[in-house]
Amino acid sequence: MASPNLTELVTTTLRSRTKQLADNVTKQTALLNRLNSKGRVKPVSGGRTIVQELEYAENSTYQRYSGYETLNISPSDVFSAAEYDWKQASVAVTISGLEQIQNAGPERIIDLLESRISNAEKTMTNNIGADVYSDGTADGGKQIGGMQLLVSDAPAGTTVGGISAATWAFWRNVAFSSVTDGGGAATTANIQSYMNRVWVQLVRNADKPDLIVADNNYWRLYLESLQAIQRITSISDPASAGFSSLKYMTADVVLDGGFGGSAPVNHMYFVNTDYLFYRPSRERNMVVEDGDRVPVNQDAIVKLIQFAGNATCSNRSLQGVLKA
Repeated sequence: MASPNLTELVTTTLRSRTKQLADNVTKQTALLNRLNSKGRVKPVSGGRTIVQELEYAENSTYQRYSGYETLNISPSDVFSAAEYDWKQASVAVTISGLEQIQNAGPERIIDLLESRISNAEKTMTNNIGADVYSDGTADGGKQIGGMQLLVSDAPAGTTVGGISAATWAFWRNVAFSSVTDGGGAATTANIQSYMNRVWVQLVRNADKPDLIVADNNYWRLYLESLQAIQRITSISDPASAGFSSLKYMTADVVLDGGFGGSAPVNHMYFVNTDYLFYRPSRERNMVVEDGDRVPVNQDAIVKLIQFAGNATCSNRSLQGVLKA
């Protein structure tokens, strides 16, 4: 006989794990893990769009003067905002009437639910992890706008957060092609030279990249370029814990590829995480929806784990990519 409290069992079992799921998503990619450790995971309460404030210019009234010379006190327009659309995702956990009968008894039902919830968590984690490296075009633009959008291969041709980089030069990230700009495909011999050329374009006084994420190929090339001098991997930064990490200048160089990795092939992103954010909804950050979904023409119960949010950037000019 099916448990009369099955709906409650499904709901409470899911809800006891959704906060864990939200935390786990940020821990499963080096990029989100670093954003979380830097306090750059900033939930959003609501709104038509996700608004990310930014500074796009310096104060224009700076002047050198002498004595009684008239000073410039004109107002300066230095702030603006980028607007990012909400992106939504869900994973369904279902159990049919027949499965309730076949798994009668609390222990058996819990075993079945645990297996399906575990699978749903992996599905959500893997897909969000992939989306943070995307260009946001999958499923008709319903995908999170990830690194391939925020730190584009063709920065002058992108519109991000409603701001056209073709019109506004301050909104263009740095992009360096090993073949086009460097003169040859990246190798163990030249990878550090190419990284140097990207790095120098991203340093602004104390501002500099603190994280470099790479796919398998570029991370291996960098590793092999260091092995001749026996460079030791860095494990001092807890934000890199669990990820294969090297050092370049002051930044961690992290493998965000590996088996099933989502970093695009032959890419290395130079990230200044002071200006990059993961913005989940406060109300839909891997939460279980309220109420029951019972299909009118099926003997089943469905529960959805739901996400809404996006990735945002407040300064693209201090982000860079080394690509093939």
